[in-house]
Amino acid sequence: MADDPFRFDDTAVGQEPTFETYGCKVFHESPETPDKLRPDVVIEREFKNGELTAPDGRKIKFWGFVDSKSPDPVFRQPVYPSPPMRVRVGQVVHTHLKAGKGPHTIHHHGILPTTFNDGVGHVSFEAGEYTYQWRPHKPGTNLYHCHRNTVLHFEMGMVGLIIVDPKLKGRGWLSDDGPEYHAEQAWVADDMDPRWHEFSHNDGLCGEDVGLNRFEPKYFLLSGVFNNRTTTDPRAVATVPAGKTLLIRLLNASYSVLRVTIGVDAEVHAVDGSQLGQHAWNRPFTIKANQPFDLTTAQRRALLIKPTQRGEINAKMEFLHWITGKIQDNGRGVVRTKIVVT
Repeated sequence: MADDPFRFDDTAVGQEPTFETYGCKVFHESPETPDKLRPDVVIEREFKNGELTAPDGRKIKFWGFVDSKSPDPVFRQPVYPSPPMRVRVGQVVHTHLKAGKGPHTIHHHGILPTTFNDGVGHVSFEAGEYTYQWRPHKPGTNLYHCHRNTVLHFEMGMVGLIIVDPKLKGRGWLSDDGPEYHAEQAWVADDMDPRWHEFSHNDGLCGEDVGLNRFEPKYFLLSGVFNNRTTTDPRAVATVPAGKTLLIRLLNASYSVLRVTIGVDAEVHAVDGSQLGQHAWNRPFTIKANQPFDLTTAQRRALLIKPTQRGEINAKMEFLHWITGKIQDNGRGVVRTKIVVT
């Protein structure tokens, strides 16, 4: 087994698990998917290296999942964040991972698959190649990410949205019972510490002090766009006709507390991938115009906005240090964007 590049030399099939198996010497396997069904949807995700050019001209490497069979050529190359997955409630989904040079996993955060298919390496295995089988049971906005050396690999860009549409009505509805929306925008907020983007695949995995206890972001992005272009780039700017409903799928993919301020009333209809209901304790609620609200890492909100007049509505995201509460990078950690009402 020593010739297998996805296995540590001191592990073997059938070996008794030890404490280190669930620490830094996790099993590396490329097994067959148990109880494999015929899928309704097949999603390809292959590990690739990419590079971004920051506003100051600095080249920053990132790691991403590529959709090698996407009809959109953009997603066949490394993008930041990784390409979204979009499926319907009840579909059998196969996510086929090709890890490349080193082992990785895909954890479908907010989905409830079997443990074998959960992609949390420290309670199962890390893969060279594997097909994850899962079936979403409710509509919502979730995310997927690598769960190997998790803190580093997440920061490096191995993260993307999972959008689950309702079973019957599909896109354009939050659930089969409503509400309906007419335009949609993903806002994925992220911050970058360029020092972290110089680390190697395994740095800090076994508890070494490589500096992962310090996170000092210098760059701030929205849906892959640096904050010097977030008021003009269509990946960050939302557009909706007057009188129609806009759905904003908001994800905090940063390691900061994200303070969001939108210049129009927004109704919260889902929290962390779960639809709010009709009971007094979990009804949808309204965030008033220019009232700030906070999200911590990996939190999601589904916001419905229905502007009635043409024009532009400003939105701001402040990246706050999780201990001090101050805006990151000496007050420069801010992203501004807008909603264009046509």
